[in-house]
Amino acid sequence: MDKLTIVKVGGKIVEEEDSLNQLINDFKSISGPKILVHGGGRSATAMAARLGVETQMVEGRRITDQSMLEVVTMVYGGLVNKRIVAKLQSKGCNAAGFTGADLSIITSVKRPVKEVDYGFVGDVIDVNTSELRMLIGEGVAPVIAPLTHDGKGQLLNTNADTMATELAIDLAKFYAVSLVFCFEKDGVLLNPDDERSVIRDLDKDLYLQYKSKGIISEGMIPKLDNAFKAFNSGVNMVLITNAKNLTKPSAVGTMIRR
Repeated sequence: MDKLTIVKVGGKIVEEEDSLNQLINDFKSISGPKILVHGGGRSATAMAARLGVETQMVEGRRITDQSMLEVVTMVYGGLVNKRIVAKLQSKGCNAAGFTGADLSIITSVKRPVKEVDYGFVGDVIDVNTSELRMLIGEGVAPVIAPLTHDGKGQLLNTNADTMATELAIDLAKFYAVSLVFCFEKDGVLLNPDDERSVIRDLDKDLYLQYKSKGIISEGMIPKLDNAFKAFNSGVNMVLITNAKNLTKPSAVGTMIRR
């Protein structure tokens, strides 16, 4: 079974020129088939401000009304995505940019209203990678923005970690998939104020212990929930690390274990 690397990178990495350029060089150097899934939240917030659209967040999650949906579509699917594609092309990496709506890669349903109405936010219900696999087989590196559709013409803002996870699970039927979550820290930290306190290996029991004690909290919880879901659904390897460690050995970062 061929190896496939899926890299999910946070918006902060792709929005700053130096870190983006390093990511481009490192991603290009990954051998074999590869996919890049990216965010872009800070760019969306900045563009919204320029356009006079109010940004509303609840526990770190963006409320996506119609005006904000237009902004994130422009920024995620346009500006950020095409900037990455252009830079990869300049390095000789034959990249192609997509959203989840393109080729109907990911279909979602609008999140039901419970305590909070998140607006046009999508929860993934179906993944179709048949065309992606054809492109990968031709040496194309897909670059995927965090937007999906509901199959009825409606675009939906969708969590990039979740999209990377669902793609990894589906593609694990056809490849030995390595899923790498990249962000600005060196891994999951025992102490958020100590960059050296990286938890090198993390299994589900240890994760639940750290979570109950508040050592792991806030935005790291959904990221790790996605990581364990991927690992328990056939993904070969899941690593959480700093984007600058992308080409270093997998020992650099937090490895998900059984």
